[in-house]
Amino acid sequence: AQDIRMPRGVEYYKNQNYWKLKRSCLRSRTLYEDPLFPINNESLFFKRSPPGTIEWKRPKDVCSDPRLFVDGISSRDLHQGSLGNCWLVAAASCLATERTVWRKVIPNHDEQEWNPKRPDRYAGIFHFRFWRFGRWVDVVIDDRLPTMNGHLIFCHSIDLNEFWCALLEKAYAKLNGCYEALEGGNTAEALVDFTGGISEPICLDKENFSEDLEKRKKLYQSLLKAHSRGSLISSSIQTESGEKLESQMDCGLVKGHAYGVTDIRKVRLGTGLLSYFKTNKLFMIRMRNPWGSTEWTGPWSDKSDEWKNVSRGEREKMGVTVQDDGEFWMDFKDFSQYFTDMVVCRRINTTLLSFHKTWVEAMLFSQWSSSDVPLQNRSGGCLNNRETFFQNPQFMFDIFSEEDAALLSIQQEDKRLYRKEGTGDNLSIGFEVFRVEVNREFRMHRIQEKVAGTDYIGSRSIFLRVDLKQGKYVIIPTTFTPGQTGRFLIRLFTDRSARFRELKLDQPKPSFWSCCVGYPKRVTAVTVHRVTGLIFRGANKDPDVFVTIKCEGHKVKSKLFKMSSDPEFNLKAIFYRKKIQKLIQIEVWAEGFLINTFIGQVMVEATEDEMNQGQVLSLQDKSKAGVGSILIETSSSQDLAAL
Repeated sequence: AQDIRMPRGVEYYKNQNYWKLKRSCLRSRTLYEDPLFPINNESLFFKRSPPGTIEWKRPKDVCSDPRLFVDGISSRDLHQGSLGNCWLVAAASCLATERTVWRKVIPNHDEQEWNPKRPDRYAGIFHFRFWRFGRWVDVVIDDRLPTMNGHLIFCHSIDLNEFWCALLEKAYAKLNGCYEALEGGNTAEALVDFTGGISEPICLDKENFSEDLEKRKKLYQSLLKAHSRGSLISSSIQTESGEKLESQMDCGLVKGHAYGVTDIRKVRLGTGLLSYFKTNKLFMIRMRNPWGSTEWTGPWSDKSDEWKNVSRGEREKMGVTVQDDGEFWMDFKDFSQYFTDMVVCRRINTTLLSFHKTWVEAMLFSQWSSSDVPLQNRSGGCLNNRETFFQNPQFMFDIFSEEDAALLSIQQEDKRLYRKEGTGDNLSIGFEVFRVEVNREFRMHRIQEKVAGTDYIGSRSIFLRVDLKQGKYVIIPTTFTPGQTGRFLIRLFTDRSARFRELKLDQPKPSFWSCCVGYPKRVTAVTVHRVTGLIFRGANKDPDVFVTIKCEGHKVKSKLFKMSSDPEFNLKAIFYRKKIQKLIQIEVWAEGFLINTFIGQVMVEATEDEMNQGQVLSLQDKSKAGVGSILIETSSSQDLAAL
């Protein structure tokens, strides 16, 4: 049964129940020892040897008065240590700035805190929660930490008796296999693990934010809003070809190194009463180096003269310090000039009762799987592989508003756990988005109108934000190379429910009645682009018009086009045809108050030589109400047996 203290949707890692384990230790008056993460070299490294003699010590053996937190939690607490995991420490610095986030990652923090008055209630056991592959995972650890010469060798706090960051790192190392598995990671991955949000990468150098004032202002406002709503943000500077990682620049910044963004605010210039009347404001951003030292030395660095132009009260409110603690402020223009990459991990608001923008979330699991049978293969590679591309998993959704923003995220199953076996590299993944027929029910087998897509990168997750017009869309997530296999999670956020589902059938299923009523022989797609030259007789103004496409008893209707003699419908429909000798009928109607008025029709037969050819056909004027021409496009009639 679910423990009443465990929220719904949270799973125990390897079935280790924190509450049961702690009760057992308290009853036996023993300190917990984790059998799944023992104190040996396998928990530390999988390639290299220990740097010296390592002793695993409990906090009480490192200091006399251990605490989980000392004076609360702060981004300034963390020091990276000897492990090359600046990406994780930078993300943890961001985590410490957002109370609602760290309280979820460090649950029941008051209960986990040392109580000097009740030492008998301490059991040497802690637990942390991380969002992994669509669910929150509760990870249990003991408090034994690796030390050399009596000091913690990995992530630790500036206060020697504060242990939240060292214990958090140990839980994350356990989840990933060992401490060494945390070297050389991606900050975006840790931010997602801490929040359950989606990480959006921003290329500062490619977008030229440092030179374009308007673009820079727009980005700053976006970041300011994101930060105020609890998003976690990090940044880094790419190394040039041949440069060493973590090489220090003349300005104090370090290349190939992840920094946490700990604050964003507009700063009022001036001192005294003058500051309240002056309208001059600077766009400022505060960064933190996970090393806990080595800061920016340019304008607005800790000891620079620029701070004389800011009142003492404003400086105190901003938390400006003059110590080398790794945290520093920069003008946003300087930031845009030096930093090349940024990751914004947005916590998507799905709460209905909210003053801020809310989203409807849909989430599906699937996998790339290989098979020698084409219709059963689900690993066809990227669009460069035209013959196998459509063998990939396909997902369909609807946009019901006139226009809506869609947030799309693909996350592959984490491979870091398998780094010991040499198979811990991420697959290079991406996805394409196509606009399809409004009545599509089955998988795509031909290229259609591509509306968006991503680059292919070896990241655990990729993200895309795209504005889409009303219609039906198919997402095809793929590996770059055909034949690669792996599980993935796909998430979609839209303004309204989008009926998100996976397309699994290639064509209609045969049924008992197929022998009586016939089974489809061909599939034909038709697009009505626009109607031109409509003349409405007897009308004082152009009426509202719509189009229908009919085929073998099935009908597709367009949306109403408001008052135009040259409406652009771009209505796409697909039909699975049993009686291929029958023509497809396209009708144009004008909407009336009581009854709709038939304007005209065209009859279409799709043939091989019409493939992707735009045709202009004259409307057959049956009602004497109007005349005109219609531009349509038909794809070739594909034999279903060819699938």
